[in-house]
Amino acid sequence: MLPSHKMRILVATQPVDFRKGHDGLAALVQSALKEDPFTGTVFVFRAKRADRLKILF
Repeated sequence: MLPSHKMRILVATQPVDFRKGHDGLAALVQSALKEDPFTGTVFVFRAKRADRLKILF
């Protein structure tokens, strides 16, 4: 999938707890980032050791 010029991709700078599922990450997007997770924006999260990524789309 190649992002179009209209697709927003936001990368979290702080690691997140990878035990969180989709609902937990969506709640984190709403509370910490003050963004709507249902707008088509791609949110990228990393693990504490920076060896894994989770993508919420």
